[in-house]
Amino acid sequence: MSKLNNIFYSTVDAIQPEVFEQINSDDNSYFSASFLKAFEVANPQTEFQYVVVKNHQNQAHALAVVQIISLSVEGILKNIKVSTFFRRTLGVFFCNNHIKIMFCGNVFLSGEHAISFSTKANKKAVTTSVGQALDIIARKTTPLHAIFIKDFRSSSLEWSNNVTNFGFTPIIVEPNMIIKLKPEWTTFEDYKKALKSKYRVKSNKADSTSTMLESRLLSENDFETYKDQLQSLYQNTIDNANFNAQVLNLNTYIQLKAAYNEKFIVKAYFYNNQIVGFLSALLNHSSLDAHFIGLNYDLNKAHAIYPRILNDYIRLGIENGVKSINLGRTASEIKTTVGATPVELRCYIKHKNPLINRLIKPLFKQVQVKSFKQHFPFKAPN
Repeated sequence: MSKLNNIFYSTVDAIQPEVFEQINSDDNSYFSASFLKAFEVANPQTEFQYVVVKNHQNQAHALAVVQIISLSVEGILKNIKVSTFFRRTLGVFFCNNHIKIMFCGNVFLSGEHAISFSTKANKKAVTTSVGQALDIIARKTTPLHAIFIKDFRSSSLEWSNNVTNFGFTPIIVEPNMIIKLKPEWTTFEDYKKALKSKYRVKSNKADSTSTMLESRLLSENDFETYKDQLQSLYQNTIDNANFNAQVLNLNTYIQLKAAYNEKFIVKAYFYNNQIVGFLSALLNHSSLDAHFIGLNYDLNKAHAIYPRILNDYIRLGIENGVKSINLGRTASEIKTTVGATPVELRCYIKHKNPLINRLIKPLFKQVQVKSFKQHFPFKAPN
């Protein structure tokens, strides 16, 4: 096996265009230069690093995305089922306050966005090379408390588990909630016909209760007009969320809209001419991926803002002819009522200090995600 070399970049602009051609032959939006640049430009509070793994012939075999942020221990543990002792112990090791964490992956999004491989890559060998690269970046980053590699589907564990050789402990995190759309659903009515009566009533109620809302798709110019209101509504959802590693600056949306046009969707909901909610999504091949939402919780119950958002995600998926809708993490139970099922995700974590890492490894192994009730809203097939 030929030796692999790691090349480090602090901005996506410095990476040669041919690298993206080699490591992203299927044109995955999450590993395009324009997508990564949008987050880099609009979020200066986050330090971005990129690792290009090349072979001895200078061919790119992979790109790893690295982001370094500060966040609170309590924020990390909000959605994780752990004992009081575990929380207190981690507080001691992680200074009881804000800690600095290096993420391999996109901290702003849920999903497998850490490493993109070329078709020729040996994924286990590349993962070993990325593990070495993360240790190099960690040694140069001070202060730094922990390193986190996120999020891997079960089908990727054969190669992603290779990072355990570098002291990482695997932990299961909240799943992505995925709706599989059937080809015969060409309208939202077709989708509703497939629901059991109880869930069809819930879907209809969400639409009827939200009839006072005016909805429309936002243009790039609209973001400039409404970005303060959008940021405020988004902050509401962050404050109510089980977990969020980092707050996204919604100027990112201006960058994404410019880069992706109709593929990047932001739909806003108005009540009395004021924005009271929004959804955002990216069309990526055969999937519609829900990104961030925002809503006015004071009006949410009276006008069913969040249930309407879920209905509209399904409408958008059907209208755009995708095969699946990724509703992301959090609020898992309500997402199952519209047909979403969980796709397990695994992450890897270690403390930068090897001694402390050995001491707290048993604690990491105790981490469990909070359970939720799984609903089965679709009729049994005939």
